[in-house]
Amino acid sequence: MNDVTTPTTVSATTAPATGRSLVAAAYIFAVVMMGTTMPTPLYPTMSAAFGFGSAATTVLFAVYAVGVVAGLVIFGRLSDTLGRRPVLALALVLSVVSAVLFLAAGLPTDGSGVDATGGSVAGLVLMYVGRVLSGLAAGIFTGTGTVTVMENAPAGRATLAAAVATAANIGGLGLGVLVAGCVAELVDDPLTWPFVAHAVMLAVAALLLPGVRDRVVRPARAERGRFGGWLPTPQVPGVPASVRGLFVASVPGVVAGYTVCGVFSSLAPNFMSHELGISSTATIASVTAALFIASAVAQIVLRSLRDRVLMVLGLVLLVVCALVVILALAVDALALLLVASVCGGVGQGLSFMTGMRAMTSRVAPEERTAVTTSYFIVGYLALAVPAMLAGFLTVPMGLVGSTTVFSVITVLLSLVGLGYAKRY
Repeated sequence: MNDVTTPTTVSATTAPATGRSLVAAAYIFAVVMMGTTMPTPLYPTMSAAFGFGSAATTVLFAVYAVGVVAGLVIFGRLSDTLGRRPVLALALVLSVVSAVLFLAAGLPTDGSGVDATGGSVAGLVLMYVGRVLSGLAAGIFTGTGTVTVMENAPAGRATLAAAVATAANIGGLGLGVLVAGCVAELVDDPLTWPFVAHAVMLAVAALLLPGVRDRVVRPARAERGRFGGWLPTPQVPGVPASVRGLFVASVPGVVAGYTVCGVFSSLAPNFMSHELGISSTATIASVTAALFIASAVAQIVLRSLRDRVLMVLGLVLLVVCALVVILALAVDALALLLVASVCGGVGQGLSFMTGMRAMTSRVAPEERTAVTTSYFIVGYLALAVPAMLAGFLTVPMGLVGSTTVFSVITVLLSLVGLGYAKRY
């Protein structure tokens, strides 16, 4: 169907959705999400270069969640009035600025790899700012990017588009870890070239953006009000009474799953470096990337199963993950840590997907954005807060003790979630 331009409206594009536009939308989505996890395998190198420990590492990891929540709440509805492409362009700009800040972040002056030294306090501040901006971009893409991918699916391919959106989102997180780790492994400046590579990929995304179909019909410039319509209307989180029981039932699994993601993304790299003596950033990246990739694959492959089956399976796998992590810490086994990563990824993906689709299928269309915003806020707070607390606990308890505590908490939360499984 062609969009029609009138004196009072402006259509973003008349191009139909095609396979190419779907690929372009998915690529842009994935590349932006990659930026949020690029620093993960580099934390041991950053720690050596800037002289900070596990507590500061977890804070550096977690501050991006502040940006994600802000992006969800502040910019969540902006694309409904301005169109998809302008808002996605804003997110791309934020991602580029984030990459540039990491590039400029007081790069090491002596040595390379885990032996690098010379990072500055100013550089550390720039990295914190870069993390927040990366989170803002991810917050924008969590909602707008998903809708854009769905709207760029050719006729009759809605199921494919849903799978592609999942792969771009969660798979992008895994690819960010993997690309950064592999690039850092191959170069002499591991804190520089991963972000150069990401900046290049973002430049390609910017070139592809005009080819992405935008179905939003925007008001003419004269009718957009002050600031050309860029003044956002915050998306107020909310949970309708009809699904509050499901929301409560979903929270333990969401918190448990995102706690696993947070611990693997913030503490696991330092554990592998300091406790297991692994200096290979590619190896460190592979273990963490396995979690996100397993999450994406599980959501795509197992989505046809019933909600209750998926939720029980997901929560059981989160319990298995936590127990295997404790065993891996006790015997210093990298293989067990990889098994735990895969189990945790599948468990997180299934529990999160099931809660989301169970609630969105039972509320009116106009209420779905508020529900999904609330759901993602819980998830990202669970990603950040436990990871920071675990980092602070490393001071009195060490990496092993702190990670063990949060593994036990994950088991308890998963068991609580299993008690609510009958609501699905």
